[in-house]
Amino acid sequence: MVLPRRLARFNRVVTNRVTGPLAGRLPGFGVIIHRGRRSGREYRTPINIFRTSDGYVAALTYGMTDWARNVLAAGGCDLEIRGRRVPLTAPRLVHDPTRRDMPPVVRQLVSMIGVTEFLHLRTVPRTQHVD
Repeated sequence: MVLPRRLARFNRVVTNRVTGPLAGRLPGFGVIIHRGRRSGREYRTPINIFRTSDGYVAALTYGMTDWARNVLAAGGCDLEIRGRRVPLTAPRLVHDPTRRDMPPVVRQLVSMIGVTEFLHLRTVPRTQHVD
């Protein structure tokens, strides 16, 4: 059932503008910094994102969105989280009805709205990037 597109538009116009400045510092939130596939413009999209053993995972609560398409097309993005910028690579879509990579409380919430699609991203080893 994922969340309705109207809610996604509202969040993009209203909620993201309010939470955007804080999202890179709050637990469970981050800001995906990505480039438009056609425009090449840099975008900053606040999302819920969680640590995994080799990187991060985001539940695609609105299905396949522009930010997710941009990250997949580019092969990565940067993540602003807890006040620092982390380069991410190797994005992959994962269908997971068990939602096993979500924290337990989040797993229950995304289960209630029927989310089974996730975007997994790996952190770039420190030897491969410059801060």
